[in-house]
Amino acid sequence: MKRQINRLKQINVMPLASESFGVRSMCTFVQTPDVALLLDAGVSLCPWRFNLPPHPVEFQAIESFRKKIANAADKAQIITLSHYHYDHHTPSFEDWIVNWTVEKETARQIYQDKTLLIKSPMENINSSQQGRAKVFLKTGAKYAKEVHEADGKVFRYGNTQIHCSKVVPHGEDNSAMGYVIMTTIDYGDERFMFAPDVQGPMSNCVQQQVLESRPLMIMLGGPPFYLADFRVSNASLQNAVSNLRGIVEAVPVTIVEHHALRDEFFKQKMVSVQICADGVGHEFLTAAEFVGCENRFLEVGRRSLYELFPPSEEFRVWMKCLGDGVFCRPPI
Repeated sequence: MKRQINRLKQINVMPLASESFGVRSMCTFVQTPDVALLLDAGVSLCPWRFNLPPHPVEFQAIESFRKKIANAADKAQIITLSHYHYDHHTPSFEDWIVNWTVEKETARQIYQDKTLLIKSPMENINSSQQGRAKVFLKTGAKYAKEVHEADGKVFRYGNTQIHCSKVVPHGEDNSAMGYVIMTTIDYGDERFMFAPDVQGPMSNCVQQQVLESRPLMIMLGGPPFYLADFRVSNASLQNAVSNLRGIVEAVPVTIVEHHALRDEFFKQKMVSVQICADGVGHEFLTAAEFVGCENRFLEVGRRSLYELFPPSEEFRVWMKCLGDGVFCRPPI
């Protein structure tokens, strides 16, 4: 039996691609009576995990979600870009390993004739994202009808208000990963908040902004447990969990996604968050659970995929070519 989720009535929120569906993404379609938005129209795979490239099942998944994102883009008037990582926007080069993109064509399908609300490509941005932003403005963005730097601005379409936050850290305060912008969509007395890659949030200031915004529903990037003691301290992760507890107590529906789900034990590591949500009758769930589907954690299960579903000989030959720098389309 599917769970009955406390959904918004006037703002339709439809997650399209995410870690709980088997790919790296937070792409979400949002529709109000006035306007349709596609949030962070990107999807990627991790090129190497457990010393293995993506399994054919992962490639099949990204191919499917590329089509879903393109179909949703056909219906959207507005596309947002919270930051310039490739799992949050679509590049214009050919790539069959990470992004599943055809040169120019994939990005054109998504961005043509759209209004783009983008994070500033020049301010509060690290060097790597700035380089990607410059390329995006010359490529994918050139197909758009309009391009607006959205940091800290409000856009109105009929009775719908779209508020883009000033930059917040991509994880910890002063993170080397740079900054992102969050998007809040209001219609009537309903409010949906999209907080990608805040990683918990790790930053206490981000938690404060969420609580002050008082959304009825939020989708956010959770703590990156898989980076513990590698790039992120356990203290920072515990602070992220603490901040998330405060959010689920205040927000009726919290959809957690992205970095958190790259750890196979993420649910155990957030038991205290679930307890807090249950204690006040609030929902705390993944995007897949939100749409009534089973979670499909393909990246974290990559080793098992190779063991249970050995790839074809043709695919294994393709894998060997990766070592020679050949990146042609995999035989899936």
